[in-house]
Amino acid sequence: MSRARPDNAGKVLLNVEDVSLAFGGVKALQQVSFDVYEHEIRAIIGPNGAGKSSMLNVINGVYTPQHGRITFLGRVRENMDPHEAAADGISRTFQSLALFKGMSVLDNIMTGRNLRMKTGVLLQALHFGPGRREELRHREFVEHIIDFLEIQAYRKTAVGRLPYGLQKRVDLGRALAMEPKLLLLDEPMAGMNLEEKEDMSRFVLDVNEEFGTTIVLIEHDMGVVMDISDRVVVLDYGKKIGDGMPDQVRNSQNVIDAYLGVAH
Repeated sequence: MSRARPDNAGKVLLNVEDVSLAFGGVKALQQVSFDVYEHEIRAIIGPNGAGKSSMLNVINGVYTPQHGRITFLGRVRENMDPHEAAADGISRTFQSLALFKGMSVLDNIMTGRNLRMKTGVLLQALHFGPGRREELRHREFVEHIIDFLEIQAYRKTAVGRLPYGLQKRVDLGRALAMEPKLLLLDEPMAGMNLEEKEDMSRFVLDVNEEFGTTIVLIEHDMGVVMDISDRVVVLDYGKKIGDGMPDQVRNSQNVIDAYLGVAH
């Protein structure tokens, strides 16, 4: 698989400026800066403990950095919590699945539509009138996602009964149900076999190209990163040590040293 990368970048959707985050004496991030263009796939890579997940947690409001700022859609975001980030168009998958295992695939993905629902809880519970009509519209959208992810055969199956690779696909579907402007993927291929990784890589590319969704992803498989990413930022012990096109990053001595352990 190879990705045809555009020569001309779009406008900046997300800008991370001099972000620092510490937990007591542990410096998770140290003055990290990078930007994300509209419609690109931006990868964040680095050894274990590099600060990658901490960076995603800052972007979607789980953590508030002690220094620096995040600008999204041209607006500086201060003290943003995850609910506000979701309402602004940032959705996320997690390395550890947080699905409702006893609920069906359809119902799990429907939970991603909650922020889009306008009728009150009572009307939704009664499943009558405006509540019923709104739910049918949202179900139609969710059915489109199910078709897109090729999980039609499992739509009524409890998620806990599905193989791991399909559960990861459901997790992606729930994030897509929010119709995000920015999709954060935390190791979407972790624990997958080769065939499952190839399928997920294809879906990530299709989400980017067909939905036009901007994607920031963390991934340890360097083959996947180099194939599907437009640009790559590299973290090591909370510091940025590389940033650029995949080939530039692949040939950076700083990056080679970090992954081989030479620098430490």
